[in-house]
Amino acid sequence: MIKQFITDPDGKKVAVILPIEEYHKLIEELEELEDIRLYDEAKKEPMEFIDARQAFKEIEEIRNNA
Repeated sequence: MIKQFITDPDGKKVAVILPIEEYHKLIEELEELEDIRLYDEAKKEPMEFIDARQAFKEIEEIRNNA
C-alpha cells in the first residue's frame, strides 16, 4: 500500500494520503465487514419466519409510512 503522511510542525502524523484505488478498496472492505457484523448480530436473536405475502405487506406499510 502506497501512502504519504501529513505531519504537524512537531513531526506528528496527522493525516494520510492514499491512491484513490486503495481508498475505494478500503471502503469496500469496511462495508463488507459491517455487513458481516450486522449478520452476526442478527443471528443472535431468535429467528421468526413469516409468510412471503405477510412480509411484502409489512414492507409496503413501512414504505407508505416513511
